[in-house]
Amino acid sequence: MTVSSVVDVVVIGAGAAGLMCAATAAYQGHRVRVIDHANKAGKKILMSGGGRCNFTNLNTTPEHFVSANPHFCKSALKRYTPWHFLELVERHGVEHVEKAPGQLFCADSAKALLAVLLTECEWAGAEIQLDTGIRRVVRTDSGFELTTTRETVRCQALVVACGGLSIPTMGASGFGYQLAEQFGLSVLPTRAGLVPFTLPPEHKAWLSQLSGISTDVVAEAGKARFAEPMLITHRGLSGPAMLQVSSFWAPGTAVTVDWLPQLEDPLQALIQERNAHPNRGLERWLRQYFSQRLSAALVEQFGWQGHLQQFSNDRLGGVAAVLKGWQFKPSGTEGYRTAEVTLGGVNTDGLSSRNFEVKTVPGLHFIGEVLDVTGQLGGFNFQWAWASGWCTGMAL
Repeated sequence: MTVSSVVDVVVIGAGAAGLMCAATAAYQGHRVRVIDHANKAGKKILMSGGGRCNFTNLNTTPEHFVSANPHFCKSALKRYTPWHFLELVERHGVEHVEKAPGQLFCADSAKALLAVLLTECEWAGAEIQLDTGIRRVVRTDSGFELTTTRETVRCQALVVACGGLSIPTMGASGFGYQLAEQFGLSVLPTRAGLVPFTLPPEHKAWLSQLSGISTDVVAEAGKARFAEPMLITHRGLSGPAMLQVSSFWAPGTAVTVDWLPQLEDPLQALIQERNAHPNRGLERWLRQYFSQRLSAALVEQFGWQGHLQQFSNDRLGGVAAVLKGWQFKPSGTEGYRTAEVTLGGVNTDGLSSRNFEVKTVPGLHFIGEVLDVTGQLGGFNFQWAWASGWCTGMAL
């Protein structure tokens, strides 16, 4: 196969980071081509946030990211902030809403946000080539040569922005990790992050009957603590609280759930309730905080039947301990199939935090989710995509 194309920059991956980098680099005057094996650009943008895309978080700080090198993300996040991206979105007239403090979503559809990125690429002159697989990448005297399913392309700079392993139905693969290892970088162990938990039989038996119920909790795992809603599903536990702690949970360890974060001392409240209404059952008290179905299930599961006058202070203490610190050991997670992100990835020690270039391979850059930088839930991962993409695009 003869060389049929020569460009300045090839970006592998037409996702959030790749498109941001391509437009930015093209505006610098570079000839840029984005290559992706998918039939559509930005598939994960379109499906994220329930189709409305939580595209940034105004409260982004380096503390919202998980990485073996927590300092690596600081430079890019400081140089390209949520306010920079918001200015771009507003310049294109995309209406947005703030659902939770700092969390910005498209008011209507994520299609509007993807249109911003594609329009920017078009205006800047970046070419996007879809339905194109990459068979081989080699380094040359002047840069890199890529053998694709269409042709051979040569470039001076190569940007790898092909994401992680999460949601394989969207086309996710480990290609970025393979490239990293090919060029001598280490890849830290990967696992699914921001992902629902599956449950062992003893917990699944009673909780699966409550599928669809959501309740506000505080969840803890691996020294991380999140006050968010928890959703009970027919497979296990999900919702923001569980997704958040899944990124800090280690297999074989327990997750702790405070079912009553609004009550600092439920024991005193229970004693007062018993004194005031000794002939009432505990379920009636629980209904102040939970749905009827969940209240009944808690009473049944933990053996809290009977009138309150039958409960000693010690027994009420046991009730309070469960409500404030119920522990369960997940049997696992739902894995990459439903995970929003991939934890681990390309070791950032081998890269410059300023321009994301591989220290030992000039002209080779890795950005976005393929790196060992993973945001918490709430728009942080998209902000990382914009920041890493922009910083690299400006540096090319």
